[in-house]
Amino acid sequence: MGVPFEALIPYGIVVVMFGVTGAGLSVVKTFANDGKKARWNRDLWDRRYNSQLLHYRGAITNNQSCEVMERDLRLTGSLRGQSTNPEAPKGFEINNPWKVEKRMF
Repeated sequence: MGVPFEALIPYGIVVVMFGVTGAGLSVVKTFANDGKKARWNRDLWDRRYNSQLLHYRGAITNNQSCEVMERDLRLTGSLRGQSTNPEAPKGFEINNPWKVEKRMF
């Protein structure tokens, strides 16, 4: 005797929802990275802790951000954007993410 198809409907729903969730996660990751693949396995020299960048954009949720990504953010306004200009634009040298405290005395 065969299995009635009504018994397989919940399994079909679960499989479809896994597919919808995976596709949705892929779309969200692509959208968050300006249409590019997500970065993974960054080199250790590329990483450093920078809490000011975390609060500046709100786009990075972990405590390790990339110096190259920080530079790209200051150059183009996007964490994944890149510029083809061989020289930095005027004013980039004073566009520093570090905030200087005023002296107390």
